[in-house]
Amino acid sequence: MSYRHFTSAAALAAAILLVLTARPAAGQALAPAVKADAKAYTPPRTPDGQPDLQGVWTNSTVTPLERPKGLGAKEFYTEAELKDIQKRERERYDLDEKEGLPPANHSGVEGAGPDEVHYDFAQFGLDRSQAKIAWNLRTSIITGPEGVIPPRTPEARQRNAARAAAAKGHEFDGPENRPLGARCLARTNVGPPMLQAGYNSNLQIAQGPGYVTIEAEMIHDTRVIPLDGRPHLAKSVHQWYGDSRGHWEGNTLVIDTTNFSDQSPFPGAQNLHVTERLTRVADDTILYQFTVEDPGMWTKPWSGELPITKISGQLYEYACNEANYGLENTLRGARVAEAEAAQKAAK
Repeated sequence: MSYRHFTSAAALAAAILLVLTARPAAGQALAPAVKADAKAYTPPRTPDGQPDLQGVWTNSTVTPLERPKGLGAKEFYTEAELKDIQKRERERYDLDEKEGLPPANHSGVEGAGPDEVHYDFAQFGLDRSQAKIAWNLRTSIITGPEGVIPPRTPEARQRNAARAAAAKGHEFDGPENRPLGARCLARTNVGPPMLQAGYNSNLQIAQGPGYVTIEAEMIHDTRVIPLDGRPHLAKSVHQWYGDSRGHWEGNTLVIDTTNFSDQSPFPGAQNLHVTERLTRVADDTILYQFTVEDPGMWTKPWSGELPITKISGQLYEYACNEANYGLENTLRGARVAEAEAAQKAAK
C-alpha cells in the first residue's frame, strides 16, 4: 500500500469520511428498500411492559443528510431508480476495495488526483462491505419539499462569523483550540439527532424500569434517558449532548432534549431543542424520526427520518484517545510550520 502526499492528519480524516459517507458497500447484495408498516406490527415487550427496542443496531446509510441538487422537491426514488443506484454505485467502488491496484486516483474521492492515497479500508476495519446498510427510498434524510437544513438567521450568521474571527490564527495554538471531535471528547453522531458516523456506525439500546440507554460505538458515549417524568435540568446547566427526557406514546419512544452547550452538536446554537421518535416497525427495523429547532439559529425547524437496522454481534471499544495521533501530529506540524516561518523571516 502506498502512502503519498497527505498534508495533515486532518486531511486524511476528511478524505476517509468523504469516501465512507458517500458510497454504498462494495460487493454487497442489492438489498430491497426498507418497507415497514408500524400499524401492522406489534413489537415485543420488556418484562416491565415497555415496547422492546433492545439490541445492537446500525444507522449506517448511504442516504445523504441533505437532498442532492437537481432533485428539487423529489422526496423518494422509485424502486427501479434505487436498484439502479445501488448497482451503479456498487460497481463504481468495487475496484477501490482491492489490494494491488496502482495508488494513483484510487482514493475513492471524486476528482482525486494522482497524488491521492489508495487505502485498503478493510485492513483498518473500515470496509463498509462488511457492514449492513438500511436502504430506503428517501432522497435525503431531511424530510419535506426542500430536503435541506434551513438558512441561518442573520443573528446566527453574525454570531458565528464573530466566533470564527476570534478563533482565526489560533486554531492550532493547543489542544483546547481544536474541535471536540478531534480531541476525542464529543462526536455529533452520538446525537441528538443520531446521525451515522463514517464507520462504526452502530448503537446498542438497553432498557430497564424507568430508563432507556443508547450507547454509540463511535466515541463510546452512552445517553441515559429517564422515563419518570422528571423535569429538565436548570437552564443554567449546559451539556455537550444536552439533557434528555423520554416518555412513551403508544409504541413510540419520544425523547425530548434541551440544555445543549453551544459547542455541540451544532456550534453556535444557543437554544437547541431536539425531539426524537423511535418506533420499532419490524423485528429488525426501528424507524428513527427527529425534529431540530432553535429560533436563534435557523429560520425554521427541520426534520428527518431514517431506518435503524438490527445487526448481529456486539459493540467494540472505540479507543479514540489512546490512538489519537492525529491531534498530536497536527499540533506538531503547526510548531514546525511556525519554526520554518520564523527562520524564513529571520533571513
